[in-house]
Amino acid sequence: MANGNIFSYEWIESLPRLEETIRIFGQAEIIGVDLEADSMHHYFEKVCLLQISTEKASYILDPLALRDLSSLRPVFSSPRIRKVFHGADYDIRSLYRNFQIEVANLFDTQAACKFLGLRETSLEALLRSRFHVELNKKYQRADWSKRPLSPEMLEYAAMDGRYLIPLARMLEKELEEKNRLTWVEEECLHLSKVRFLPPNHAPLYLKVKEAFLLDSRSLAVLAALLEFREAQAKELDLPPFKVLRNEALLELAKKKPLGLEEMETGKILSREQNKRYGKRLLQEIQRALAIPEENLPVYPREARPDLSTSVRKRIKALKIWRDNRAKHLGLEPGILMNNVLINAFALKNPRSIKEMGEIPGLKKWQEVYFGQEILAVQTGGNWERPSRTRVASEN
Repeated sequence: MANGNIFSYEWIESLPRLEETIRIFGQAEIIGVDLEADSMHHYFEKVCLLQISTEKASYILDPLALRDLSSLRPVFSSPRIRKVFHGADYDIRSLYRNFQIEVANLFDTQAACKFLGLRETSLEALLRSRFHVELNKKYQRADWSKRPLSPEMLEYAAMDGRYLIPLARMLEKELEEKNRLTWVEEECLHLSKVRFLPPNHAPLYLKVKEAFLLDSRSLAVLAALLEFREAQAKELDLPPFKVLRNEALLELAKKKPLGLEEMETGKILSREQNKRYGKRLLQEIQRALAIPEENLPVYPREARPDLSTSVRKRIKALKIWRDNRAKHLGLEPGILMNNVLINAFALKNPRSIKEMGEIPGLKKWQEVYFGQEILAVQTGGNWERPSRTRVASEN
C-alpha cells in the first residue's frame, strides 16, 4: 500500500492475488485503466505495468512477474463494465498484442475532451486544472521494465489511473449537456477495435521526415544506413533512435563520406558512435554507391486524382462548411470531419441520406446531426439554420 494517501494502491505480482482482484473488478460498474510500456527503451516493446482502479481502490499489476494475464479478458470484454482510458489507441493495441485482451464499453477521456472542444487534452493538464494534482514529469520517459521500481515511480503510475473515473464522470455530464455523449461513445466503439498492424516490407525511409527531398542515389544510401540501424537495434534490443538518430543518417546520406577521417571531421556522429559504427556505416555507404543507376530506389509520389471542376467546388464548399460549423461548435475542424471524408463526399456526391450511408468512414453521429446540412452544401443549398435535433449539441 502507498503511505500518506487517502486513495491507496496495491502492488499485484502473484497469480492467487490477481485472481482475487479480478473478482473485485468483475463486480465493478466502472474501472479506470492505464499502462506503462518500455517502447522508449527496447526494440521489442512490451507492457510493463497495468494500472486498474475501481471507485474505491487502485491496483498495479506487474505483467513481468505475472506473465499470464489471460484471466483478465472477461473483465475487459464485458459490455457491462465501463472501461475508462485516456488516449486509448496505444493502450488498446498493446493489450491485444501482448495479452489478446479486447476492450468493450470503452470511454476515452481524451476523446471526450476533444469533442468538448477543450484545448488542453493531456492527462497531466486535466489533473492540474480539475483536481489540482501535479504529475512528476521526470517519470514520463522512465524505463518501466526495470525491477525493482522505486516507490516514487509506483506513486506516479498509480496517480495516472486514480483520477480517471471521477474525470470520466465530469466529462460525461458535460457531454450530455451538449448532447454529444453519443458522438464520443461511437468514436470509442471504433477505437476499441484498433490493432497493431503486422510488419510490412515497405522501405524504412518512408518513415523518415525529409527523405522525400533526397535524390535517388542519396535515397539508396539512406535505405542502406536504415537497414543497418534496424539490424543493430534488434540485436541490442534498443529503439532505433537510441542507436543512431534519423537526422544523423540523413546527413550521412547527403554528404556520403568515403573515409573515417571525413566522417569524423564532419561531426555528424558522436566520437563514441564513430568508434562503434563508423567502419560499418562506411561499408553501407560504399555498397549503396555501387548500386547501378537503373536499380536505384525512387521515392513514391502519390498520384493526385484528376478531379473535375465540380468535385473541386464541392470540396471547397464542404471545407468552408466544416470550418464554420466547427468554429460555431467550438471544435477542431478535423474532429467534425476530416479531409479524407470530405474528399469521399465530394467524389460520391450523395443525393440522399441513404446514399450518404454508403461512404466509408462516415460515423452515425455525423449522418444524424449533420447529414441534411452536408447534402445542402453538396447541392449549393442553405445550411445556416441548425435543425431542432441539433440545438442541444450547440449549447
